[in-house]
Amino acid sequence: MKGIKLNKRAQGFTLIELMIVVAIIGILAAIALPAYQDYTVKSQVGGAYSEVTSVKSQFEVAKNLGKTPSVTDSDEGYVGQTAAGGTYCTLAVTATTIVCTAKGGNPDKFNGKTITLTRSAEGVWSCTTNLDAKFRPGDCTASS
Repeated sequence: MKGIKLNKRAQGFTLIELMIVVAIIGILAAIALPAYQDYTVKSQVGGAYSEVTSVKSQFEVAKNLGKTPSVTDSDEGYVGQTAAGGTYCTLAVTATTIVCTAKGGNPDKFNGKTITLTRSAEGVWSCTTNLDAKFRPGDCTASS
């Protein structure tokens, strides 16, 4: 079987096509990477929000029993999570708040940010955070 002969013009055209494909792939990657990073931050925020809201029920139990909510497991008002928290949060608890300080994620957009749940005297919870608006959980407002 004879090999197919390409003239130099056809070979050059093939190289140009390959260069165009590489350029297109580069452009798509430049668009996709920031979108993927935002997606991962949103999932980390979802995990952190889940961790901090899971403490609310034990916080309520402690309050209803007249105990001071605590993240120390030897305290009577222990809320079921230690200060180390879970995968995405370190926790701090006061008599009226649960604060999640983000850890283990994107260093610029997630780590060090806080999600704060505050319980009013009437037992109504509110959420504030210093996360960027595009990452903020739906029922949270910007902290001042």
